[in-house]
Amino acid sequence: MTAEMVAPAWMHQQVTAEQYDSWTEEQCAGIEVVDGMVLVSPSASALHNRLGRLLANALDAAGGTDWNADTDFDVRFQDVPLANRRPDVTVYRADAIRLTPIRAEHVLLLVEVVSPGSETTDRIHKADQYAKAGVQFYWRVEQATTGAPIVYTYILDPATARYRDGEVFTSVVKTDVPFAVEVDLGRI
Repeated sequence: MTAEMVAPAWMHQQVTAEQYDSWTEEQCAGIEVVDGMVLVSPSASALHNRLGRLLANALDAAGGTDWNADTDFDVRFQDVPLANRRPDVTVYRADAIRLTPIRAEHVLLLVEVVSPGSETTDRIHKADQYAKAGVQFYWRVEQATTGAPIVYTYILDPATARYRDGEVFTSVVKTDVPFAVEVDLGRI
């Protein structure tokens, strides 16, 4: 006998910002909302989480008192239809820490660590959404099956609301944009 998996009813209906905001942290964990529809994400691998944490720690230290860098929380891109993403690393204004939700206008840099199953979303869809929302910097980390990860950086062109290519780093990220930071991702 095989068990049939039945998705809950709320997964088949658009969720409003008001509904989402009434949910507990546990209900919101591991999901994103795009066009009001809930998307469930599988748990990340240990390597994925470590890459995100190393970057967040380095960016947090480099951001000084003006910028925080954290992992695993919602960034609100729009209320109608609801669009919440949960980037792997978010660099946001320190004075916004008590705001719920953190919105795109509070964010300086978003980082996504690409995993199997998220390639198209991280490489195309999220980059487009982040650029259209005015997030100045986007970094994409590609996990190499062997060897060091590769970090692609992008800078917003405000005239086109699209990202242009920035620097590419293999293993060691050493840059002055958006502020001076250095982190060795190859030590994993």
